[in-house]
Amino acid sequence: MPVDADALSASLRVLAARTNGQSNAVIPALQDVTVACVDLFRVTGSGIMIADEQNITRYVAASDGPGRFMEEAESRTGQGVCAQAFVDNRVVDSRDVCVDPRWPKLATLMAGRGVHAVLGIPVRLGAIPVGTLDVYRDRSHDWDESERRALVRYGDVVATTLTAALRAHTAGELAGQLQYALDYRVVIERAVGYLMAQDAVDSTVAFNRLRRVARSSRTKIGDVAEQLLSTGRLPS
Repeated sequence: MPVDADALSASLRVLAARTNGQSNAVIPALQDVTVACVDLFRVTGSGIMIADEQNITRYVAASDGPGRFMEEAESRTGQGVCAQAFVDNRVVDSRDVCVDPRWPKLATLMAGRGVHAVLGIPVRLGAIPVGTLDVYRDRSHDWDESERRALVRYGDVVATTLTAALRAHTAGELAGQLQYALDYRVVIERAVGYLMAQDAVDSTVAFNRLRRVARSSRTKIGDVAEQLLSTGRLPS
């Protein structure tokens, strides 16, 4: 469904002003963003994920239970629209995640959950992705270009909310996660590229390999990436 540009602009101005005023409560502000997103885009649900100190995107806000389940499933499997959008730093969509051959583990988990079409964008601070914003529908749907463009603009509201909280020193634990994502994004991207070239795998497979090694060795993913680039080997 095409998105009305004037309605989008007006809604973004109102929402940005409100969330700026709530920087002392960043999670409730992000929750407001997801609820408003559902009304604006006439979708079934919306959610926000932010990278943790392992650079794994985690649920922080969702408009409903199925959306939260999808985000938690993506965190566990490393698969899906949001995972791909974060790793590749680009807009990603699926007509129906329950039958999408790109992410078979996620498709199995999402069967019967009421989540089908999903559209996700990276949330960036500066040019660096620190999380994702997603919307979903409870049926199959072909996302059009106006929906893509509008959601990219809506992602700016999420970035504004995070930036305001960081500047006001009120982001709490979330601030450390965001700073880590900012500090180590470049080295992690280089390590992902190294594995892609070495093992002829795609970006998501390479990224998930890094995070599995980090988890099993109880090491931060940035340290794993640095060791790979300096020695040519992953930690055992």
